[in-house]
Amino acid sequence: MGHSHDHAADAHAAGRRRLGIAIAIIAAFVVVQVVGGLLTGSLALLADAGHMTSDLLGLVVALGAAIVAARPANDRQTYGFRRFEVFGALFNGVLLVVVAVAVTASAIGRLASGASGEAHEVAGGPMLVIAIVGLLANVAALLVLRGGASQSINLRGAYLEVLGDTVGSVLVIAAAIVILVTGWDAADPIASLLIAGLIVPRALVLLRDVMRVLSQSVPAETDVAEIRDHILGTDGVVAVHDVHVWAITTGAHIFSAHVEVEPAVFAEGRVGALLDELGGCLDEHFDVEHSTFQLEPSGRGRHESATHA
Repeated sequence: MGHSHDHAADAHAAGRRRLGIAIAIIAAFVVVQVVGGLLTGSLALLADAGHMTSDLLGLVVALGAAIVAARPANDRQTYGFRRFEVFGALFNGVLLVVVAVAVTASAIGRLASGASGEAHEVAGGPMLVIAIVGLLANVAALLVLRGGASQSINLRGAYLEVLGDTVGSVLVIAAAIVILVTGWDAADPIASLLIAGLIVPRALVLLRDVMRVLSQSVPAETDVAEIRDHILGTDGVVAVHDVHVWAITTGAHIFSAHVEVEPAVFAEGRVGALLDELGGCLDEHFDVEHSTFQLEPSGRGRHESATHA
């Protein structure tokens, strides 16, 4: 178990470094993209800049959450502060939805004014150059964040935001090429609508994962029946009930159960050895960071609430 905690601490420290590097990359380019969008008159560039600005805010929140999450547990926060990573992901998910709505409204307004004869000229050449630089910046940030995206819901939220920006940069590049080749300026707001359409599904997936943690649902990758079978296969165990599995944050799984054992386990003083075996089994096979077992004499489950799992 000690090795598991050390590995988790190293992973979180690496995650904070990744976030810091990604923030520097995104911040440097947001300024370029905003100025470029204003100079070229490109709504797609400004939409992508708005998305990247939300990414930057999200990354800053994610870094703050990661720093708070690294604080040790105390008498008030007995599981520590790692739940703050989930709050950071929640903020990112909501922010993504807000940006998508704002971009959609601006794009529809631009298309409507274009249909009424109001011209919006877009400088396709500079727009293309800035979009290509933006794509390179996003790819660099993605490469930095990718290694930690599977280990933290907080980092996954940041990674998904930058991934959306990467696709957005590709759409802006496509729109710039269309404008340069055909002169069709409507490609710009249409690209903005596509960017907004890409943002929403990712935001909803992230918010779904956040709600799974906050509602203390069983982690998606965890099979309670399989865990129960492993426990029942342990020598001396005769029944398992009152099983609970949830997560503090991604990768920090918590487990508790009432385990009925043979009388010999108590009589022969094998309680400590059995607890070590059960805890080791969950840590090794199911990546459960913290497990609690209440050992009971055989038949005790019949006296407890039938509503327990």
